[in-house]
Amino acid sequence: MSEFQQVTVAKKANIYFEGKVTSRKLTFADGTVKTLGIMLPGDYQFGTDAPELMEIQVGELDVLLPGSDQWLHVSGGESFSVPGNASFSLKVQTVTDYCCSYLK
Repeated sequence: MSEFQQVTVAKKANIYFEGKVTSRKLTFADGTVKTLGIMLPGDYQFGTDAPELMEIQVGELDVLLPGSDQWLHVSGGESFSVPGNASFSLKVQTVTDYCCSYLK
């Protein structure tokens, strides 16, 4: 899906890592939440509350998922899932455009 219909968009951006990672929250009529964002090249660690699906629109990164000792390479058009109450590491190689879905 290349566009979303009937959503509420938060005006204020979420800004992390001194502005190197930003996102905006989308809330759908059914209460579903996603964020759309950009990550600049760098190394980052994130934590989750709920399970997440990260869809990479454009860009390249490596992700170290919880419980794994192998880095997974992810490019535009690919995705990865992260369990809730976990942390994961990213090595962002190029400017990366992403959509994060918060799952129930």
